[in-house]
Amino acid sequence: MKISFIQPSRNNLKYLKWSYEAIRKNLSHKEHEICVADDFSNDGTLEWCKETSEKDPHFKFIRNEGPTRLGHTILYDRLINEVATNDVVMIYHADMFACPNFDKYVEKYIQPGTIVSLTRIEPPLHPPGPEKIVQAFGNEPEEFNEAGLLKWFNDTRLTRKDKTTEGIFAPWAIYKSDFQSIGGHDDLYAPQSKEDSDIFNRFLLNGYKFIQTWEGCVYHMTCRGSRYNPTLTTVGKESDEWLAQNNRSARNFIRKWGHFVKHNDTMKPIVPKRYNVGFVVRNCDEYKLTLLEPWCDTIYTDVSYDRYINLEQKNTKFDLKKKLKRYEDQKINDIVIEFDAVKLTNQSFEFFNMLQLMLEDSGIVGELEFDIFKLKINKLTDHNKKLVNLSDSWYKNQLLQ
Repeated sequence: MKISFIQPSRNNLKYLKWSYEAIRKNLSHKEHEICVADDFSNDGTLEWCKETSEKDPHFKFIRNEGPTRLGHTILYDRLINEVATNDVVMIYHADMFACPNFDKYVEKYIQPGTIVSLTRIEPPLHPPGPEKIVQAFGNEPEEFNEAGLLKWFNDTRLTRKDKTTEGIFAPWAIYKSDFQSIGGHDDLYAPQSKEDSDIFNRFLLNGYKFIQTWEGCVYHMTCRGSRYNPTLTTVGKESDEWLAQNNRSARNFIRKWGHFVKHNDTMKPIVPKRYNVGFVVRNCDEYKLTLLEPWCDTIYTDVSYDRYINLEQKNTKFDLKKKLKRYEDQKINDIVIEFDAVKLTNQSFEFFNMLQLMLEDSGIVGELEFDIFKLKINKLTDHNKKLVNLSDSWYKNQLLQ
């Protein structure tokens, strides 16, 4: 089985070279396709791609000519739809080193409707978790302890034999037709951040199975694309670019799904039912409107919202003119929640985050009160399945046309 590796890259040349060499050196099949998207780099990536494509017939690349980056949310899909020629594609980061023969374990488990993730071995830069292995073999290619990694990998082989868990994260492999059938990544999150959590939710709702193999591994230096990219920030500091975009994408994820990203300890998504919710807010102001707007489908408020729309619309594809209504307008939502904005606390926002789950668990239709909130639950219609395919009219009608 041949895999098409999908690798957008921006000013990540030293990692890209390191990653490329490991794929070619360590995998059992030497004709895997490596598909790179140079995202307007200025570090020599284009020249390296040209040289590599002349020597390697299974290396393909495209380039974003700028003047700004497109980001991997867009470029993943361009590579999959326009460049990759194999049936199986793998989302693969430039800061990943292929441990020996992981392609055998992708082939062992993958089939239509099943997504296979490899196990990440990472230096102790982030908190440990049951879905990964924390071992320090270097934070940069120039200090990478390849011999130490390979010795550890061979010494622990029997403890990982045939072990699988249920979860999904990069690197992950999927049949291209399965990826395309739901429309790929949602460019709501362009250029980056939360596009992975969004598509994982949609994979789950579409009935796909998740398998993480512990026999197939990568060493992952983590977050070198934007968050800790050394061309954008100093060592150990998150880049301003990443912080700003992560905030935008988090707000868009809440607008779409009604909650923060949720998953279990093995990184299997948890997707509550998605209900249509309207907020009726007294004594609002622009600051509170900024906090509240992502958490509902419609907000009826007594504050002027034209300025907010003008400032915020550039950060989202959701049509805010459809979403913001006057306090006295007719309430058309399945669930209507009335409250006084003056009484909001930090705990109120935890209520919003858990609202979809609470409604699902209760199953109550009617009127009730909770803390500062008066709820009128007209009906509990789940719209989750309407978020699976990007072409669904229910979802598209909420967006700018």
